[in-house]
Amino acid sequence: MVVPELRPWRAARPHVVRIAGAVRPRLTRAAETVRPRLARVAAAVGPRFARPDRPGSPRVPRPKTWQFTATAATAGLALAAGVVTAAGPWDSSGQRTAERDRAVALQASRGTDHGTGRAGAGTPPRGPQAAPPAPSVLTALGGTATAARSAPAAKTLTGILDPLLKNPALGRRSAAVIDVATGERLYATGSADALTPASTTKIATAVAALSAMGADHRLTTRAVYEPDTGEVVLVGGGDPTLTARKDARDSASLRDLAARSAAALAKRGVREVTLSYDTTLYKGGTRHPIGVNPNLAAVTPLMVDEARTDDSSSGPAPRVPDPAADAARKFGDLLKEHGIKATPPGPSKSTTRATTLATVSSPPLASLVERMLTHSDNDLAEALARHTALATGRPADFAGGGAAITARLKQLGLPVKGADVKDGSGLDRRDKLTADLLTALLAKAGDPAHPELRPALTGLPVAGFTGTLAGRYGDGAAGVVRAKTGTLTGVNSLAGTVVDQDGRLLAFAFLANGTTGQTPAQTALDKATTALAACGCR
Repeated sequence: MVVPELRPWRAARPHVVRIAGAVRPRLTRAAETVRPRLARVAAAVGPRFARPDRPGSPRVPRPKTWQFTATAATAGLALAAGVVTAAGPWDSSGQRTAERDRAVALQASRGTDHGTGRAGAGTPPRGPQAAPPAPSVLTALGGTATAARSAPAAKTLTGILDPLLKNPALGRRSAAVIDVATGERLYATGSADALTPASTTKIATAVAALSAMGADHRLTTRAVYEPDTGEVVLVGGGDPTLTARKDARDSASLRDLAARSAAALAKRGVREVTLSYDTTLYKGGTRHPIGVNPNLAAVTPLMVDEARTDDSSSGPAPRVPDPAADAARKFGDLLKEHGIKATPPGPSKSTTRATTLATVSSPPLASLVERMLTHSDNDLAEALARHTALATGRPADFAGGGAAITARLKQLGLPVKGADVKDGSGLDRRDKLTADLLTALLAKAGDPAHPELRPALTGLPVAGFTGTLAGRYGDGAAGVVRAKTGTLTGVNSLAGTVVDQDGRLLAFAFLANGTTGQTPAQTALDKATTALAACGCR
C-alpha cells in the first residue's frame, strides 16, 4: 500500500532535517554515555522476560499493543524535548535566543548618533543592544528563500487572485505580489496606481526612520538646570513612550528622571525651583489634520504615556488636550516627592548655559518600529516621521516629515513615483502610495544588504496572534501571514509577507479605496492572503 505524503509534512520536512542534523552529534554523545547503563539494566531485567517455551522458564505475558504505543510515544516526546532543548531556548517573539545572539555578532548595525543637540534629541552613545536583525526568522518557515522550490507561476497566481480581488466590496483596487528572494513580480493589477494606503503608510515610515537613524538610535528626554534663573527645564526629546507609570518596563521613566534630577539638585543645595518645559524640538502645529481624535494625541515632543487618560497602552483612548503641560505637571509632582518644591510649570526654552541634571532614553529605534507596526501606534508613527525629518535636515513638522520619508525611500532606490506622504501614520486621507512601492519596501527590509531595516518586517502583526491581526485569520492562514493593516472609512489595505506551501517567501500589497464596509472588505483581503498561503502554484 502506498501512503501519500501529506502536505504539512512536505512543508515541515526541511525544518526537521535541519534540526535533526544540528542535534545529531549531541544525541550520539548522549547515546554513548548511557549505553553501559542500558546494558546493565537489560541484563538485570532479562530473566523476567525469558521465552515461555523454554523448559523451566516462567510464563510472562507479552507486552500488549497499547504498551508498545505508549512506549513509542514516550520515546518520541523525549526525543522532541531533546531537539527543542538543543535548538532553544526561545524568546517571547518566537525567535531562538541563539539566533538573536548570532545576528548581533554577524549583522547588527549600530545606529548613528546624530549628536547631543536637538537634531539627535540626545542619543546616548551606549545602552542595551537593539533587537538584532533576524533574517533567520523570515526564512525559517521555508528553509531559505533560495533553497525553497520555485516561486508560484504568474499565470496560475492570476487565476487564483483575480476572482478574489474583484470582489465588489473592495471598490477600486491596487495589488501586487513579488518573490522576496528574486524581486520578481508574480502578480499585479493596478499596481502602479497611487491610492490612499491608510496605516500601511507606517511601513514607509519604518523603513525611512531606520534608514535615516539606524536601528539603535534612541529618543532622549532631559532635565536641565539654568543656574542664572534657578529654573529647571524639562526638555522634550520626542519620545511618546516616556512613561509616568510605576512599572516602566523597557520604556524611559519619568519617575527615574525626577528622582535623579532631585538628587542632582540636592547636591547643589537647591530645594526650590521654577519649573518650565521645552517643546521647541518640533515645529509647526501640534494638531493632525484629522482633528481631535482618540487615535492620536496632539503631536508634541513632550508627553507621557502618549497623553492617554486611561491605563491603555495601545488603540484609541481619550487624550489630555495639552500633553506637554501634563507631563511637566507630573514631573513637578514627582520632584516634590523627593523634597524639591517646584512652581506650576510653564513653556520655556533651555539655553546653552543650562547644565544637564539627568536624562532618560527610549528603547532602541528597532523596538519602537516594531511596536509602531504591531499595534499601529499613530503617536509613535508621527514622532518617527519628525525624527526622520530632523535627521535629514528638514523641519520637524507634518510637511517636513512627509518629505523626509519620501526622500529616504528614493535614496534607497525604491519606486516612489506617484507617492505623496503627508504624515507618518496614514491617518491623512491625502496620503498616496502604490502597491509596487509597498512590496518593494518589504523586499528591501528583507535584503541582506540592509540588516538595519529588518524591524520593518519583524514588527508586522502575525495573523491570528499579535497586534491588529490578532482577531483575524481564525480559520485561515494564522501564523504564516505577517502584515500591516490599514483602515479608514471607505479604505482598507493589507501589506506584508507570507510563506506559501512550497516554502517560498512572498511579499504582497492589497489596497482598496471606496470599500463598501470594513468587515466585508477585510474578509475579502484575508481570503486573498489565505489563498497565497495555500498556494503551491508552480
